[in-house]
Order: sequence, then C-alpha cells, then structure tokens
Amino acid sequence: MKVGLKRLPHGDGLALPHYATAGAAGLDLLAAIDGEIELLPGKRAAIPCGIAIELPHGMEAQIRPRSGLALNHGVTVLNAPGTIDSDYRGEIKAILINHGDAPFKITRGAKIAQMVIARHEQAEIVESEILSDSVRGAGGFGSTGMTVKTS
Repeated sequence: MKVGLKRLPHGDGLALPHYATAGAAGLDLLAAIDGEIELLPGKRAAIPCGIAIELPHGMEAQIRPRSGLALNHGVTVLNAPGTIDSDYRGEIKAILINHGDAPFKITRGAKIAQMVIARHEQAEIVESEILSDSVRGAGGFGSTGMTVKTS
C-alpha cells in the first residue's frame, strides 16, 4: 500500500515519518516547530508534524503515544488514538498532554508520537427494537470484574 505524503514548509529538513525497526507497527512522527515548547504539567498542546497525507479509501491513520514518553515523562497523546480520516488533507498534529509532575520540553525534530496505518470498515446502521441476548448483556464499566476466576 502506498500513502501520499506532502512535506509542509515548516517540515523542511526533518526526516519523513519512518518505521524505526523492521517489526515496528508505528511510523515515528517528529515535532515540526521552531525553537522549543515547554509543556507544563496538566497542560496540552497540538504539536505540528510538518506533513499532510493522502490515505487510500478504507484506511485511517491512528496517532498514538510513544511508550517511553508516557513512562518516563507522563506525556501522552490526549485523544489516543487520534484518527486521521482518508479524506483529510490538512496537517498532521499530535495533541499531547503532560500528566507528569515536571515541565516537558519539546524541541524541533523530537519524536513525539507514532502513526499506525490501519484498515477500517464503514458499518451500515440498522435500527432495531430488540437486540440479541449475550452472556454479558448490558453490563459494562467493570462488570466483568478485576480478577480471573480459576477452576
């Protein structure tokens, strides 16, 4: 599958999104900013990545956190995963939030998020008065418990 990518002027000089290893699912996204942004604890910001993409119909790009940023600094993607639809042609941005207890500095070219390209379906919604029964039923929000039952 091929994905069209347009580098925006403020993305000049930065590496294109890339897979860090042969087994990686996500493409690294870089901060296309001038200077640095200090993300204070509890604050959020949309960080530009300096690119726009053209996905094939039936595909989406998911913007996901980087595990090292989350573990080491408490910085994550606020709307994880953020969805980029196949008909969107604007700039890719990562909405980051600092859940940590210290300010986090974002510099030009820093790896800030990852982008996973995935196939999706569009469902046909059919209104119904009755839904079929299931073991779980309407139980939700922890209804299956916190432990595994052993025999």
